[in-house]
Amino acid sequence: MKERGEQNVFYETTVTPFGELGIVWRSKENGDSFIVHIFLPLENVSILSPIQRFFPTARRFCCETIKKIGSQIMNYLQGAPTDFSFGYLDMNYCYKFQKRVLIANRAIPRGKVCSYGDLASKVHVSAAARAVGTALAKNPFPLVIPCHRVVKSNGRVGGFGGGLKMKRALLELEGVKFDIHGKVCREYFQSG
Repeated sequence: MKERGEQNVFYETTVTPFGELGIVWRSKENGDSFIVHIFLPLENVSILSPIQRFFPTARRFCCETIKKIGSQIMNYLQGAPTDFSFGYLDMNYCYKFQKRVLIANRAIPRGKVCSYGDLASKVHVSAAARAVGTALAKNPFPLVIPCHRVVKSNGRVGGFGGGLKMKRALLELEGVKFDIHGKVCREYFQSG
C-alpha cells in the first residue's frame, strides 16, 4: 500500500467489541466523502500506527458520512444485519483483478461462506484461488466488503487481517456454525 498524497485525507477511530478500528477517508472538492481504507483492530498495537504509516498526512476529523458508516459498522459488530453502501468506497487504489474479486465477494450473503476457489470461478479465473486470496488479503474495506466470508475449500477459515479469532467470531455473529474440528459446516457454503 502506498501513501495517498492527497491533502484532503482524514481519519476517525472508533472502539468496537474487537478493539479500536480506524477509517481513513478523503473529501472531494464538492464535499463528498469516500472511504479509502478501513483498518481492523490489531492486538497490542495502536490503530494510529498503521494509519500514520500509510497515511502520514491524514488528519483526525469526522463528517456525517463517516459517522453514519461508523455507526453501521458498530451495529454490524453488535449482530445487526447491515447493508453497507458500496457508493462510499473509493476503489481507485484497487487493481483491476482485485476490484472484480471485491465486487464478487460483496455478493456473498450474510450467514454464508464461499471458498477461495469458488470465488475465483465467479470472477472467471477458476485456477486463481491463490490470487483471490492475495486480493482479499489487501482488501482496503474489510467488514464493508465481507472478505471474512471467504474460507478454504475444506472449511478452515483461512487468513484474515483482523486475525483468525476475529474472522471466526464475525462468521458466528452472522449465524455460521462450525463443526467440532473448527471447520465451517458444509450447509453454510454458498451454492452456485
